[in-house]
Amino acid sequence: MNNVPHYCETGDLHAATNELRGIRHQLHQHPELAYDEHQTASLVASKLESWGFQVTTGVGKTGVVGTLKFGDSPRSIGIRADMDALPITEETGLSYASRLHGKMHACGHDGHTTMLLGAAKYLGATGNFSGTVHLYFQPAEEKGYDSGARSMIEDGLFERFPCDAVFGMHNHPGVEQGTFIFRSGPFMSAGDKVTITIKGVGGHAARPHLTVDPVVVAASIVMAIQTIVARNIDPAEAAVITVGSIQSGFANNVIPDTATLQLSVRSFSASVRERLKERIVALAQAQAHSYGATAMIDYVMGYPVVVNHDEETAFAIAVAQELVGVERVIEHADRVMASEDFAFMLQERPGCFLRLGNGIGGEVGEGGCMVHNPNYDFNDSNLPVGAAFWARLTERYLGR
Repeated sequence: MNNVPHYCETGDLHAATNELRGIRHQLHQHPELAYDEHQTASLVASKLESWGFQVTTGVGKTGVVGTLKFGDSPRSIGIRADMDALPITEETGLSYASRLHGKMHACGHDGHTTMLLGAAKYLGATGNFSGTVHLYFQPAEEKGYDSGARSMIEDGLFERFPCDAVFGMHNHPGVEQGTFIFRSGPFMSAGDKVTITIKGVGGHAARPHLTVDPVVVAASIVMAIQTIVARNIDPAEAAVITVGSIQSGFANNVIPDTATLQLSVRSFSASVRERLKERIVALAQAQAHSYGATAMIDYVMGYPVVVNHDEETAFAIAVAQELVGVERVIEHADRVMASEDFAFMLQERPGCFLRLGNGIGGEVGEGGCMVHNPNYDFNDSNLPVGAAFWARLTERYLGR
């Protein structure tokens, strides 16, 4: 552990910045959605093989695992990066903008993948550790259900590529670039997906009395649902219900037969999660019934709460402080209402999921634009910092 490599003296892998930027921009130009990350997986596998990793493809459908072993220690570490993009049309105007209409790396997974590849190249070249490192390049984090993490686990991830601890990272717009963000215990919320299909009776817009208008029912359900967090959940608890989609009809003079609502539901407590489900189902059905319609509800329990383990979080904090200084590390951040399927991995192995400030500016390239936005872009200044963190974390965890 006292054998400090050269990059530790400079703080990060700045010498690799141009190469990492090139990889990231290539990934950004060719975004692929969940379980369609074939070109991305091929690039990752090719890079890893060229750097001396043993590579396994097709893990959890399109996942890639790179394995590197030095020395004779039985210790092992797993590090995960997500690879998939989002169904969003990019509006950044950047020279390396997505070449595929309707697909975009609007959450920074191109950056996450590149940071881990940067660490992989360094570790393969130096071998300054004793033990085994498994790099998990995961598909389908954005799926919301049937996720890549779960698919890899069900495909025997931790039996085939076992680790003593597992770590993951996500960029965080709105916080100064290069700032590491941690929280032990519950850190990111559970996320569930709900589809409510309202069945009414369609007809002519001029004869509404002969119909059961599902649009009116949908509007009523939306308004009723807004009372759940305010009136059915303890104010000391955290919960969010968002109606992200309302779809019904096709013409102004036609009352449609059906309407569909899609909801995103977030929570931190198991009891709150169940209460939200109970009230959403009850209110939707009651509102529909009151208008003479019916409501069919498909309630998908998605990602669980991201719960970081104390020991692994403390270890990761120490590594970050060593790398960038205490002043650029937030040890006990606020909880985040977004969800993350890395939670499934933390249910299987001890570990830590951390976040890395992407910037606070609102302009393209400054990193402050919120994720899942057509103007978002990963901050390239984080590429050498994140890569160095993963490299140093591995060296410290598997220190000789």
